[in-house]
Amino acid sequence: MTQSTTWDMHGTWDAKGGWTTRGRCDTAPRGLSPAGLARMRDALARPVESGAVPGLVALVSRGGDTHVEVMGTLRAGGGEPMRRDTIFRMASATKPVTAAAAMILVEECRLRLDDPVDPWLPELADRRVLARIDAPLTETVPAHRPITLRDLLTFTFGFGVVLAAPDTYPIQVAIRERGLDTTSPAFGPDEWMRRLGELPLMRQPGELWHYHTGSDVLGVLIARVAGQPFESFLRERLLDPLGMKDTGFHVPEDKIHRLPVSYAHDPATGELAVWDEAAGGKYSRPPAFAAGGDGLVSTADDYHAFYRMLLNGGTLGGERVLSRACVELMTSDRLTPGQKTEKDAFGDHFGRHGGYGFGMAVRTHRRDLASPGQFGWDGGLGTSAYADPAEDLVGVLLTQTAQDSQDTPRLIRDFWTTAYQAAT
Repeated sequence: MTQSTTWDMHGTWDAKGGWTTRGRCDTAPRGLSPAGLARMRDALARPVESGAVPGLVALVSRGGDTHVEVMGTLRAGGGEPMRRDTIFRMASATKPVTAAAAMILVEECRLRLDDPVDPWLPELADRRVLARIDAPLTETVPAHRPITLRDLLTFTFGFGVVLAAPDTYPIQVAIRERGLDTTSPAFGPDEWMRRLGELPLMRQPGELWHYHTGSDVLGVLIARVAGQPFESFLRERLLDPLGMKDTGFHVPEDKIHRLPVSYAHDPATGELAVWDEAAGGKYSRPPAFAAGGDGLVSTADDYHAFYRMLLNGGTLGGERVLSRACVELMTSDRLTPGQKTEKDAFGDHFGRHGGYGFGMAVRTHRRDLASPGQFGWDGGLGTSAYADPAEDLVGVLLTQTAQDSQDTPRLIRDFWTTAYQAAT
């Protein structure tokens, strides 16, 4: 273990512009317990040995200690083993990275949080809003105000995943018919925005949290403001400075052997079924639409770098990519109680954290071992990445097994339980 000194950062700015701390200096060791890591290893091994999860890579770091577990194989039933540098489909764990990219433009004053986004996204200007969520698409009222960047970052711009069974409402049918419900549309960002602009909003801007779509819109907005493809901006301003060399929107041919087969579960039998192959699959070529909501592939070490940067207040290895104030804004709860109504009502996944910042969940209460202030997000294809400022803890769990059965969510919960047990 290593010895480090951390401060409780509650305080006030003094008259000379300095930070006056209130609290105590904590000089306890901030490392990882061998006994706790052994429990983690046992918990992770069980679903791999049973075949419920073909393989995984898990990373946990605290202070100067970093521990990695690599288990299983790239394909169910055996074959090539997992490696520390295995590349995974990050799915919705993409969202915090997209939010960070948008905040770079805010810090450069090329975007402003509360300005309308209409100049760059005219498809979203002069919005109509459904009279109610179950209304026909023709039954609308005018939007009370334009959509802002803050609305997109907090998923409150009025449009997103409908938390109901498929095709329950006319708006869900319209989304499906326009191909806006897929993780890999066959058309580019301009066509995607055109189709989105054909539909009314589900809610008034700023009214309620609606999952997902805000991040996809952010990717288009970033590209238009920056005057370059979203992935190019992301690489130049965030990925390369952080050394995230294996992160992108597809896996190049010379790395495709590091991409595992992706599995979901057959709804009839519950058995593992191939969702996406590696060679020749969805992520083996550049996508038509680089989706800011769920499009990235990455590794455990790359995501560790991203979350360690956030935990460090915007810097990593002497490279500053965001200001401390920006990180604190991103990683604190930005929703009102009213905006959270549907989020908190719909199941454990969306409601358990309490809060939501910019593109990621923020823990507002202690419900399990995680501290209030923990931030991050999961991916539906089997990924989880969070940081805990109170514990100086980063955890990244990557699997190739979707969270559409109990096996993967249970594994993720066990990973986090044992990660906190390992924090001395």
